[in-house]
Amino acid sequence: QVQLVESGGGSVQAGGSLRLSCAASGRTFTDYAMSWFRQFPGKEREFVAAVSNPTGGSTYYADSVKDRFTISRDNTKNTVYLQMNSLQPEDTAVYYCAADRRYGPIETPDYWGQGTQVTVSS
Repeated sequence: QVQLVESGGGSVQAGGSLRLSCAASGRTFTDYAMSWFRQFPGKEREFVAAVSNPTGGSTYYADSVKDRFTISRDNTKNTVYLQMNSLQPEDTAVYYCAADRRYGPIETPDYWGQGTQVTVSS
């Protein structure tokens, strides 16, 4: 099992920035590609970004966040990050960290975190 714990969510005004963190434990971190998803109220979770394993040399973004969000991983800390810049009210959602041995916009990763709320006010 892989345990994932997100942190860093909160409230910010439009145009602001937040950095989400996701600490992983339980299995070898570098065996897993890491992703971020988000869920809007009443909607299904949608893919946001992914970073490859083991080194994070490749990244993949949803069109809606490209050029605003940056995903990265620190294998020395077993942590994946999502730097979110130029946030807009439509980015308001619960953000989830995910782990899977496959890299890319996977619909059903093997492991999920509990989620962290991001609220952007206009």
